[in-house]
Amino acid sequence: MKAFILDRYGKTAALRLGEAPEPKLQDDDILVEVHAAALNLLDVKIRNGEFKPILPYRPPFILGHDVAGKVVRVGAKVAAFKVGDEIYARPRDGRIGAFAEFIAINEADAAHKPRNISMEEAASIPLVGLTAWQALVERAKLQKGQKVLIQAGSGGVGTFAIQLAKHLGARVATTTSTANIELVRSFGADVVIDYRKADFEKVLSDYDVVLNSLDGQALEKSLDVLKPGGQLISISGPPDPQYGKEAGLNGILRLVMGLLSRGIRNKAKARGASYAFLFMRASGQQLGQIAALIEAGAIRPVVDRVYPFQALNEAMAYIETGRAKGKVVIKVK
Repeated sequence: MKAFILDRYGKTAALRLGEAPEPKLQDDDILVEVHAAALNLLDVKIRNGEFKPILPYRPPFILGHDVAGKVVRVGAKVAAFKVGDEIYARPRDGRIGAFAEFIAINEADAAHKPRNISMEEAASIPLVGLTAWQALVERAKLQKGQKVLIQAGSGGVGTFAIQLAKHLGARVATTTSTANIELVRSFGADVVIDYRKADFEKVLSDYDVVLNSLDGQALEKSLDVLKPGGQLISISGPPDPQYGKEAGLNGILRLVMGLLSRGIRNKAKARGASYAFLFMRASGQQLGQIAALIEAGAIRPVVDRVYPFQALNEAMAYIETGRAKGKVVIKVK
């Protein structure tokens, strides 16, 4: 099969279009013909080597964390899917590889594709949808009437998280650039802060939850908007010891994570708030719930650009600019 292969780590390392063996199928796997795959900053960071201590992939390997396609074969123990089913998924860590014509996925990581959207739109959802779900529903337990700040509202996670938070009945504030103010308002944001004209920490106060995807400076400022008992959840780091424990990392790595996050954890504690790092995990069950929301019209996918499969490196370069509104997708079939 054709696939884009990472031969070596590095910021200038282009992915190579070449031939790769078709994935081997385990008993609880489905073999999926990839119709579309989405790109994420996670792909860029893995290519650059930033996640080697946590996700030790050995080159050569195939990148890609978001996929939509059709089931062409099922393992002996698969019960939830049959040949011909249309699915979408974020394969679990260690088994990524969406930038290819075929991918083998554990059936527990996949869900039936929402019926009312295209393959390209479906591919845009899994990673950002699961991130938002696990941050707001699972971790924050966001309730009707609570207030949440979602940083970078026009990005992949932001566009989904705003819609999910509004569905949950929360009051939503977000940060964005001047050009994207109307876009984030169209998703339901109640308070929109143009980060070029105002400091969010001087405008907002008494918030229950902050979902941070920005740098360390924004992370610390986020504490200023939280009420006592508020939660600061970051998907951009630093990782904390609890994450290391949940991920099954060794004691040395967990110690390092404790040192990296000690400053922000102590500052949160001093304000009567809490800090947590979130690195989303695969979940077909949660994708099934998300699919129901999409089919009901509560959430709509946001796709900035669709590139042909052969232009994957061009799409990666665009992702790195940070200008994408929503997700960038490649059409494989």
